[in-house]
Parts: sequence; structure tokens; C-alpha cells
Amino acid sequence: MSGGDLLIVEIPGFTPEIGRLVSMLNYVRSTTLAAIVDLNVMDLDYLPDAEGNSIGGLLSHLAGAEVGYQAATFYGRELNEQEHAEWDAALALGERARGEIRGRELAHYISQLDRVRATTLAELQSRDDSWLDQEATFGNGRRINNYFKWFHVLSHEVNHRGQIRSLRRLATKNR
Repeated sequence: MSGGDLLIVEIPGFTPEIGRLVSMLNYVRSTTLAAIVDLNVMDLDYLPDAEGNSIGGLLSHLAGAEVGYQAATFYGRELNEQEHAEWDAALALGERARGEIRGRELAHYISQLDRVRATTLAELQSRDDSWLDQEATFGNGRRINNYFKWFHVLSHEVNHRGQIRSLRRLATKNR
């Protein structure tokens, strides 16, 4: 996407359908990044109540979830021990994330998101459109393909971006 255009298009370096998926991933990420511009550590750590999640926690959760889908779709496995050590708090959210994911500058979260996305893009670049159709079973034996898994990554980010926008309003209300 460029300028003010809102087009889902093929992207050079990717097969046609994967390029369209990347186009959607890029757009969703750009709107997430726009929602967090200029937040400080207090804003990122803000908790609406004792049970809520912070913006920082949600940003780490987005990165961790993407790592989980990388493992499942690119490598055909669950998270390994090192990945669990890095991402479990972010994936769990809740009490553990409230305790562990705090005190970090915005640059930390953006770097985390960028690092994870760079892996996603490199892996997608090495696949063709037929990879999107590859199926596995999920849950109670339902069929699922890679396209749906990455659609879920998109919709997951959109959902949490909505939460982030609401938290931003609350966190910065009395600045």
C-alpha cells in the first residue's frame, strides 16, 4: 500500500496470493503502529483495573501469537523451549503479563513486532500460493489451512488493536 491508496495488491517478491496476504498484514500493522504513536512507559503500562491487560502486554501478545503461528505453519511444530521462555507471559496475558511485561519503552515493543514480522515476511517469500491451501486438523478434527491461520493472525491483531485504542484513550486522558 502506498500513499492514501487502500488496495490489497500483489507485492513484488511474493507469489500473487501471498503478496495479497502480505498487503493485508502490512495494512493491519500500520494501523496498529498508528494507534501507539508517542506513548510513554506509563501509557504502555496503564492498567484499567486489576484484571486488565496493558498496551505493552497486548503488543507483546501480538508478537508472541505471530511466533506461535510461525512455528505451526512454517515449521510444523509447537513452540520450542526457548520460544516458550521468551513468549509465555505475553501469550498468557493476565496476571503473569501484568507482572512481567512492564517498564519498557515503546521502541522495545516496536522492535519486537518488527523482528517477528521480518521472520514472517522472509518465510512467506520462500513459499508459493499452494502453501496457503495446505491443510491440517484443528481442535476436534476440523480442517484448517494455512490461509485461514494467517487470516486469524490478521483478525487477532485487529481485535487487540481495538483494545489498544480504548486503553490509549484511558491512559492518556489526564496527561
